[in-house]
Amino acid sequence: MNSSSTTDLKVAFLGTGSMNGAILRGLLASGFDPDRVIATCRSEESANALRNQVPVTVVASETDGQANAKAVKRAGVVVLGVKPKGIQALAAEISQALEKGAIVVSVAAAVTTGMIEAQLRAGQPVVRAMPNTPSQVGMGVTSISAGRGTGPADMKRVADLLKSTGFVTQVPEDQVNAVAAVSGSGPAYAFYLAEIMAAAGQQLGLDADLARVLAAKTVAGAGRMLDAPEVDPGVLRKAVTSPNGTTEAAIRVFDDADMRGIMARAAQAASERAEEITRELGGA
Repeated sequence: MNSSSTTDLKVAFLGTGSMNGAILRGLLASGFDPDRVIATCRSEESANALRNQVPVTVVASETDGQANAKAVKRAGVVVLGVKPKGIQALAAEISQALEKGAIVVSVAAAVTTGMIEAQLRAGQPVVRAMPNTPSQVGMGVTSISAGRGTGPADMKRVADLLKSTGFVTQVPEDQVNAVAAVSGSGPAYAFYLAEIMAAAGQQLGLDADLARVLAAKTVAGAGRMLDAPEVDPGVLRKAVTSPNGTTEAAIRVFDDADMRGIMARAAQAASERAEEITRELGGA
């Protein structure tokens, strides 16, 4: 592939669930020409729903068995967005239809670039992306990792494409599971915190709806404060924690419960489960 702008490319989204849908919407919101985008869905029902939401060509694979192979023709970037157990079969399905040098991007957890490359023609560029759900609102975090046949220009092209959904960083593939444990699963940690904050508020006598709103907006607001260059979460925490005050009393409870250890163990569990899934799918 040459180093032309991503606006010169046709982009194919194969499988358009929540994550691929978020990337697609972010791409369109950034001004990408919808005529250069094609998407596939499994069912005609899902395809119709997507057609009503975005102005791109959408084809259902259950209606047209060649939908995926047709979609990748003349595509410079192909984003695979089906469930992990279906990624290798999808790669094999489109292998012969891909343009030489077309970049295959997978957003599926636990599927390595090697597992995808094994289903494609030799030398086909493959990028493994690990996005998270805030990509749906343009505040996502996505890591990208290069496969064996993927060069710097390919990586830049993918980064330029994905930056419409938020922050993009490149990491070695052996760090992807760690990224997944922090930012991939991380939104659920924040949602869980808001959930249990609301429950605590109810126990203190707050109305359930008010407790939920207070917790959600507090977590959202704190997140916005964190979204600044070189911000230090510890500094922000200390600024709220007056000596011998109410917040310090609360933080002491967290420390006594070994909150740092709990988070470390949770992240380790997420990373180990990703490794297990890779093995279950036939990876090394």
